[in-house]
Amino acid sequence: MKTKIANTAAAVLVATRKGAFILKGDSSRRSWKISDPIFLGHMVHHMVQDPRDPSVILIAARTGHLGPTVFRSENYGKTWAEAKQPPAFHKAPEGQKGRVVDHVFWLTPAHASEPGAWYAGTSPHGLFRSEDGGKTWEGVDGFNENRERPNWCGGDPTPDGPKTHSINIDPRDKDHIYMGFSSGGVMETKDGGESWRHLIKGLDVVGGFNAADPRIHDPHCVRMHPLSPDRLYQQNHCGVYRLDRPSEQWIRIGRNMPKHIGDIGFPMVLHPRDPDAVWVFPMDGTQVWPRTSPGGKPAVYATKDAGKSWKRLDSGLPKANAWFTVKRQAMAADDRDPVGLYFGATHGEVWGSVDEGKKWKCLAQYLPHIYAVETALLPR
Repeated sequence: MKTKIANTAAAVLVATRKGAFILKGDSSRRSWKISDPIFLGHMVHHMVQDPRDPSVILIAARTGHLGPTVFRSENYGKTWAEAKQPPAFHKAPEGQKGRVVDHVFWLTPAHASEPGAWYAGTSPHGLFRSEDGGKTWEGVDGFNENRERPNWCGGDPTPDGPKTHSINIDPRDKDHIYMGFSSGGVMETKDGGESWRHLIKGLDVVGGFNAADPRIHDPHCVRMHPLSPDRLYQQNHCGVYRLDRPSEQWIRIGRNMPKHIGDIGFPMVLHPRDPDAVWVFPMDGTQVWPRTSPGGKPAVYATKDAGKSWKRLDSGLPKANAWFTVKRQAMAADDRDPVGLYFGATHGEVWGSVDEGKKWKCLAQYLPHIYAVETALLPR
């Protein structure tokens, strides 16, 4: 649960290919103002507020030729300091080639009982933990150094590098963690990362990468419901799925979406209070995967019955010739009533809805290619 701040304003943290931005709204969430760029020119893959201490915001960035790092703010994004020890793999033994972090891709605050602790997922596949609010990072050796890790990761065939992402912490148990990696599948640990096991039953195998390897799965986004943590949803390379623990069998609920749209996409957003309500943003996943809105007509699709039925939500969105899509981290919800929804498009626009997707409005334009959006609470 997020810590409340006196006199707060709704905000959207926007990570882009050329820097980060903070979009701040008024009390009605109808008027928005964009900040000046933060770290202009840096690739910013994720920007996340700490719900345990909202004054803290972390940024995962790739700073041009200087490489990957994490930046930290203790004053709601006014000033920033670089991590003293960013995520990095152990040095390889002499004479051997070691792995090098290309970029930090995903940030997740650890359990509410662990103030200052964070997890980070990287490319190539790696899991890292910070105990001091993001100042220093150490690898989770149970994953990074596991002898089975090369077999888990499915050959790392993703176009712009393999991604460890979707780090979900069970609110009932700080040591129970789910995560996804592209490619490879979904895994869980019940001992804080010492040991791992796959959860891939029922998932379609990804074709075209290595048809001889039946283990290849590619979750694009995995979400665990905060109030019903035995329910997980997944937007996958092959469709939309749901898993209800203790079952280990994923069910493809995306088959109930219109066939001419399909259920291929990247982002997935859960209603903060209703485990049956989910929003996705389909893309064209046919043939060569154009990765654009199907037919150039973007729309959000929503279910209120855990995937039995879906409804198209496109009021206010372009009706034609809008050839953009939304990346896996670039769609988010606030916890207001009604829920506010926000997504960032690959062509640099941020769209929002204050009525759970019934009506959409463009909140910001002309930004760089958007990688991620997250909601936040900031002082007015």
